[in-house]
Amino acid sequence: MRDFFKIAAASAVGTLVGLFSLLLLVGIGAFGLVGVLLSSGASETEVELEDSSVLVFDLSTDIVDGAVADSGAIFEEAFYGGSPSVSLYSALEAIAAAADDEKISGIYLKGSPEEGLATLKEVRAALSKFKESGKPIWAYNTGYRERDYYITSVADNLVLAPVGLMEINGFRAETQFLGDALKKYGVGVQVLRVGRYKSAVEPFIRSQSSPEEKQQTEALISDLWKDFVQTVSTDRDITPEAVQQLADEVGLIEPEQALELGLVDQLGFYDDVLVNLRELAGVEAEEDEEAIVVSDLEEFPQTSLDQYAQIVARDRAGGFGGADDRVAIVYAEGNIIMGADTVPGTITSQGLSATLREMRRDDDVKAVVLRVNSPGGSAIASEVIADEVRLLAEEKPLIISMGDYAASGGYMIAAPGAKILASPTTITGSIGVYSLLLNFQEIANKNGITWDVVQTAQLANMDTTARPNTETELKVQQDYTDSLYDRFTSIVAEGRDITKARVAQVAQGRVWTGEDAIAADLVDEIGGLQDAIVLAAESAELEDYQVNEYPRLPTFEEQLLNSIFGSGMAGISQLPWNKDPLTDELLKLREDFKLLETLNDPHSVYMRLPFTTEIE
Repeated sequence: MRDFFKIAAASAVGTLVGLFSLLLLVGIGAFGLVGVLLSSGASETEVELEDSSVLVFDLSTDIVDGAVADSGAIFEEAFYGGSPSVSLYSALEAIAAAADDEKISGIYLKGSPEEGLATLKEVRAALSKFKESGKPIWAYNTGYRERDYYITSVADNLVLAPVGLMEINGFRAETQFLGDALKKYGVGVQVLRVGRYKSAVEPFIRSQSSPEEKQQTEALISDLWKDFVQTVSTDRDITPEAVQQLADEVGLIEPEQALELGLVDQLGFYDDVLVNLRELAGVEAEEDEEAIVVSDLEEFPQTSLDQYAQIVARDRAGGFGGADDRVAIVYAEGNIIMGADTVPGTITSQGLSATLREMRRDDDVKAVVLRVNSPGGSAIASEVIADEVRLLAEEKPLIISMGDYAASGGYMIAAPGAKILASPTTITGSIGVYSLLLNFQEIANKNGITWDVVQTAQLANMDTTARPNTETELKVQQDYTDSLYDRFTSIVAEGRDITKARVAQVAQGRVWTGEDAIAADLVDEIGGLQDAIVLAAESAELEDYQVNEYPRLPTFEEQLLNSIFGSGMAGISQLPWNKDPLTDELLKLREDFKLLETLNDPHSVYMRLPFTTEIE
């Protein structure tokens, strides 16, 4: 009963968007479907590389912690016009290969990324390493946000449009509070939790942050901002102090000022950059360079990141020879939920457990890297997965690589690993447990709705939404929550080989950055995915090995069906004509309610980061 309202709300919004999408699909009909099938066949054709090609890295490409088929998100790209996807491992391998590839003349960065800072930091490090080859990196945009500048500041030639703007005004963390609204409309909320920093419940019961939440958030975004300032100043002729002053006093930096301060290397429009890209690719200059137009982008040798990643993967697979030993990358990305199916962007208890079990039983897999990029979720699902991680770690070298998030339930499944590596900007920790008990007595009674119940025991109606829980019922559930917290800290203590007393000092639901988590004994060292792979191979004493990514990739048919009837409908927001504010807000609302559908713990107890906090 407790899940009824959240599912009903989610279904209502989902149905509205679904009807709109269905009408669109009917309009396209068989002709569109045939077009998709044809395009998918074309995408499977081997990609060839011309001499002096420029590696065009569109930063809007989805860098995901998950295995991506060569065909990528076929239906979304062909039908919705969405961005291509590439796994983080494939992206890093492609950039590294480009440095030694005689057919690659340089890299061109365009577009804007949406990944977290930890992921961008790994990609940026790969680009920085690429520069050692002597090949140039060009970057161009009409404007740069902090996230854009974080990665493009590595470029040798950073170009800003004369009509553009740079936004460097610091980071903020904004939380939306629903406590007063729920009270106003007669929705009762009772909270069970362990951990004074476990703030995921606060948006539902308060109108502002608690002192503990404000303290940890200030520490978190201060560390993220410090990393940003230090990182961008490394490749620019500007000091960290000057960057801070810009954020404090200017915020919006106009092109001439950005050039004067050394934040960019030159001002120009795309046509100006195109001249240089053509020269880099060995295309002879035309007599009238002013005649060059944007469409001439296709007139110089180039390859996209996702295409080049396919070439590198193909060549790598052909070069393994007799290397039967494997290092497996197992991805754990998204909310942790109960379930059996493998759902892209979600960690299911049985799905991930089955993959881990497969790795444990596969004799060719000599070591495993578990890549965790999760804010947590279901307490039960997290513990089910953590036990499989423990069993795997007892038999084979298991290295944990943390992405943008590895917190709460995400940290629980990481704790049993032999070694834990994190980025300085990884959000981790949050060792705590909570449960929200909603009741609709007041709002229902005001509208003439009442309940009656017949029961055979005093606690039989404990999970009702018809009234608040009694003190006795709350105590029973709080005792269970305390028990989960005790098991959580025990898993951490055993996995990290530290005392429970030490875990208690750094737990309480507190969130840490990867850098601070080392001092808190929650992380072993700073490092990225590639570092974790090397460590895993060394731990297994491997010299010749191949790297495989798991879990199993969905077939084209599965991708197609999911695109039509599943989460792929969200791709409709990528359509170029779908830019009106009302539809955008409707789609955002649908995504918010989809999150509620993932709250499927059988006892409604969760280990998760806050839902409504946005760091920008």
